Amino acid sequence: MELIFTDEATEMLVSVSLFIEQKWSLKEADKFLAQAYKTFDLLLKHPYIFKASSLDQNIRVGIISKQCSFFYEIKESQIVILFLWDNRQEPIFLKT
Repeated sequence: MELIFTDEATEMLVSVSLFIEQKWSLKEADKFLAQAYKTFDLLLKHPYIFKASSLDQNIRVGIISKQCSFFYEIKESQIVILFLWDNRQEPIFLKT
C-alpha cells in the first residue's frame, strides 16, 4: 500500500504543526508530527483499523490526537488522506 496526501491534507498538517509551534513550542509541534506519522504508519499496516464514516462507508475517520482527526479513503493499492479536522471546530457536516 502507498500513502497519498491530498493538497488539502498536506496544508492542514503543516498548518496545525505551525499553530502548535507558535502557541506552545517547537518541541510540542515535533511531538504532534511524530504522533501523526506513527498513526499513518499504523494505518499502512492496518488500513481498516479506524471506523467508517456514517455519511459515507468508503470514507474512514482516524485519530491523530484528542484535538485532531483525519479522513481517508482506501483504494486498490493506495490510502488517500483526504483532509485533517480540528476536533475543536463545530461539526457542521461531519458525523462519525
